Amino acid sequence: MKNFIHELSDVQSINIGENTSIWQFVVVLKGAVIGENCNICSHCFIENDVVIGDNVTLKFYVEICDGVTLEDDVFIAPNVSFTNDLAPRSKKVLIEPVRTLVKKGASIAAGVSIKPGVTIGRYSFIGLGSVVTKNIPDYTIWYGNPAEFHGYVCQCGNKLDSKMNCNSCGKTYKKVNDEIKEQ
Repeated sequence: MKNFIHELSDVQSINIGENTSIWQFVVVLKGAVIGENCNICSHCFIENDVVIGDNVTLKFYVEICDGVTLEDDVFIAPNVSFTNDLAPRSKKVLIEPVRTLVKKGASIAAGVSIKPGVTIGRYSFIGLGSVVTKNIPDYTIWYGNPAEFHGYVCQCGNKLDSKMNCNSCGKTYKKVNDEIKEQ
């Protein structure tokens, strides 16, 4: 299948995977890499040193600065900001951006701000308006300012009960050495 790139977008990168849609007023700089089957909604800004995996959705007004990697199946809601400089100043040359990683299947709700240098774990969920200031483990729910731990989440997106079971899809998890594993 072919890509859809809206005529009112500014896509400078040639590294766009098949069946990806890029809507109006999106800016994608030359060095960015975007995977297959992605949906980049209006008014997003993607800098040069950004890697976006397959099946990723960026809703409108998402800003992704240099140094950010989004793995496959990530969902980013509207008005999420990724930054890359721990000491920003006007007219400062950033020699090496601070790296931020969002792992496979993670979901980030609207209005979230993400501190440079954090890793957001696989299938984790960051709640509405949160400020992420530290690494987020796999399969966990975090929200608030600063974001705090509020439980565990299944791959399907539903909260796990106290026995680490998903009452929606039936999957069961267990905690092994501070990591969540599907049984």
